[in-house]
Amino acid sequence: MNRSFEREEPDPMELILWRHAEAEEGVPDLTRKLTAKGERQARRMARWLRAQLPKDARILVSPATRTRQTADALHMTYEVREELAPGCSAQQLLAATGWPAGNGVIVLVGHNPAISDLAILLLAGRSVPVTMRKGAAWWFSNDTRVGEAPVLLKAVMTPSMLKSG
Repeated sequence: MNRSFEREEPDPMELILWRHAEAEEGVPDLTRKLTAKGERQARRMARWLRAQLPKDARILVSPATRTRQTADALHMTYEVREELAPGCSAQQLLAATGWPAGNGVIVLVGHNPAISDLAILLLAGRSVPVTMRKGAAWWFSNDTRVGEAPVLLKAVMTPSMLKSG
């Protein structure tokens, strides 16, 4: 009996870039907290993300208070990563995620300008001045099985697009 075995394709890596929600002004920068509006933004986005995320999603968070508060809204375990602190580069964010060779779903909660720079780098392959809204999430996949570009933008969501509640 002849059996042909199909080569199993690896699961695509999913990368969600989530900019922290609105935060207070002030110094020191690492201890700035979310405003009341920022807390609402984080809860809205977290509710949407939780409905989409698998239980085993890895969440990587900057050590800044505002990013940890944003991630807290997910009610999921996360890893605080020093290399994601304010002032890091898009390349440092990329290295921390393992993109594109990693597996599973990774949510990265970070800061501008690096997180916006990374989103555009993934899309355009070069730096272009763009900014990601506070509390917004951009969802990427490296699913090359569709025979198209190696980066697929699956979704862009901002807190203002989501219903409160």
